[in-house]
Amino acid sequence: MAAKNDTEVIIGGKVLNLSGYESEEYLQKVAAYINSKINEYGKVESFRRASVETQNLLLQLNIADDYFKAKKQISLLEDEISTKERELYDLKHELIASQIKLDNSEKTVKALRQELEECNRKLIRMETELKTSIKG
Repeated sequence: MAAKNDTEVIIGGKVLNLSGYESEEYLQKVAAYINSKINEYGKVESFRRASVETQNLLLQLNIADDYFKAKKQISLLEDEISTKERELYDLKHELIASQIKLDNSEKTVKALRQELEECNRKLIRMETELKTSIKG
């Protein structure tokens, strides 16, 4: 199991000690995200006039909204990946089937060429016999 990390972060101007199994960089990233939300809403007049309790509730609602939208986006992307994987699977099978047809066609062409060569040899032999019989 990974070691537990303790790190100091600043959220909303207050120094807090966070601990967890995630890296210090990750914990700082989480704190930075929360600070960006605080700063974003801090620019809105109606938010600043609200009580601290209401401000915290609005921040929590906004973060939950971001979470559910991200979760939905992940689900959509996973569905898209599944669709692309199925398409890729189908294309691979189509490619294999086409390769088999090509191989069979090449064998047929080779056999027909051999047959043509044999017919050409037979034709030459018959023409030679015909010439010989006409002379003779």
